[in-house]
Amino acid sequence: MFRRTLLTSTAALAVLLPLATACGGDAGAESSSDLSSVTLAVGATGWKNEEAVLKFAHLDDTPYKVKWSLFQGGDQQLQAVRAGALDLASSSEIPPVFAAADGSPNFKVVAVQRGTTLNQEVIVPKGSKVTGIAGLRGKKVGYVQNTTAHYFLYELLRRAGLKWSDIDAKPLLPNDGLAALNGGGIDAFASYGTSVITAHQQGAVTVGSGKDVLSGNFLWSARDNVLESPGRRAAAADLIARITKAYAYIRDGREHEFAKVVAKATHQPVAQAEKDFRDAQAQRPTRARTVGDDTIASQQKVADAFTELGALKGKLDVKSFWSRALDTDLEKAL
Repeated sequence: MFRRTLLTSTAALAVLLPLATACGGDAGAESSSDLSSVTLAVGATGWKNEEAVLKFAHLDDTPYKVKWSLFQGGDQQLQAVRAGALDLASSSEIPPVFAAADGSPNFKVVAVQRGTTLNQEVIVPKGSKVTGIAGLRGKKVGYVQNTTAHYFLYELLRRAGLKWSDIDAKPLLPNDGLAALNGGGIDAFASYGTSVITAHQQGAVTVGSGKDVLSGNFLWSARDNVLESPGRRAAAADLIARITKAYAYIRDGREHEFAKVVAKATHQPVAQAEKDFRDAQAQRPTRARTVGDDTIASQQKVADAFTELGALKGKLDVKSFWSRALDTDLEKAL
């Protein structure tokens, strides 16, 4: 049964750090056949979406324990992994790049979850005279650093003939960026997920989208000690596969009922939540897959863009922190 621990932002990391040694556990005492002694500390971004999906699909009664922790971004999840406070992190392609940039990561990317790239947007407040990306020249533009928002903002600027230096870029967390946009502290904001949904409810207008910029590859990163234990590997693979099965369960005619769960959690009308879910699953059904040469190459393209941007000091070989150690267990679980 799941043990729910919902934490947020920097406070989450501070609270989780004392638990870091507990995440490691006694790998020698765990086996792939008896998972009762396994506990996985797992990160989530935005709201407790994965936990809610599993509960809705009646797939939350796992033979191992799961401690969920909530963060505002995948970058913070990877920080928690580096600190030893999380076993599994879910993120876009970007956070692992920065988490591994020092050359000594304690994690590996072990699986890919294909997902929607909708609600990844550059938005401006109601009444703004900015109507497109080209209009951001000289403007204060907030963005969520080291995330998809950072990447698609850079790419959209480049495609519009602008350089990063042509804007006054302000790194902000989603909630802080939304407040700054509404308060006039920034002229535009590049963000994702619930912050974009909320902004639209408050009258914000889209001037650029990451829909066709982003790959739709969302990565599962596991701390090295997870891969060193047969029991932890099996549990991690099972959890990732359960999420895929849960989304398939919802797509099988249960979208409206699940939309009620989403609407309550994100404070939006049920009709809007259902439309967003259906649109997202129509664009790219949420499902996991094993590591492939194509998924590694996709992240390498992203890393190279950040090198060109100057956010990374030099070229990073991303395949150094990918692993196929979970492939067999994940294929079996799927």
